[in-house]
Amino acid sequence: MTQPSYPLQTVYGETGALDWLCLAPHPDDAEIGAGGTLIRLARAGKAVGILELTRGERGTQGTPEQRQAECVDAARIMGLRWRGQLGLPDGELADTPPFAHALAAALRTVRPRVLVVPHHQDRHPDHFGTYHLTKRAIHLAALKKADLDGESWRVQRVLLYQGNSDIRANVLVDVGDVQDDWERAIHAHRSQFGGGYVSETVTPEIVERRRGRLTYWGTLLRVKYAEPFEAEEPLLLAPEGL
Repeated sequence: MTQPSYPLQTVYGETGALDWLCLAPHPDDAEIGAGGTLIRLARAGKAVGILELTRGERGTQGTPEQRQAECVDAARIMGLRWRGQLGLPDGELADTPPFAHALAAALRTVRPRVLVVPHHQDRHPDHFGTYHLTKRAIHLAALKKADLDGESWRVQRVLLYQGNSDIRANVLVDVGDVQDDWERAIHAHRSQFGGGYVSETVTPEIVERRRGRLTYWGTLLRVKYAEPFEAEEPLLLAPEGL
């Protein structure tokens, strides 16, 4: 079997089957886009994890070593079961066979039931690159005859989270009771909140601006804050869940 050129690394917790896995192109993307939902799931006893595809090594602020340590701190705050790192090149995420094989092998290792990925309309090239890369990786991971180690694994559900652009959300999660921990998890990425340069997405005002989005989506549910996702396939709801 083919050994991936980018082996999976565990940076927090222990590797094992997960209920939910969030894919993050860079450190802090998962917290910003889906952090409240991940915290709620972890509090409910679900096995929740985050996989960073890159180390964020080309970012202006912070070293890869600093950012990995920050990821560990955030994982503790969120109550994650596991956090991993794939080590793909920052700024080059795309649907290529080597990257897809590496991610497919990782999916076979952590065996997530639900996968949460960036939306394909995000204007950041690494974010929409992650979406397309993930599509191929999900397919490869499920093929019994794929040239990969491990048993085949089929992800049951894919949800897209909001990054830097608007989305047509059809799944909303009430995150009003986890706002304090959500804010702490974002601020755990200390290297991104100071210095001579701040990006358009991670700034000292990021929590305020993101909370404004959560407020907007919350109005649709008549709750204070809601986190938005888009499901590309219909969701099946049992009558007893109504």
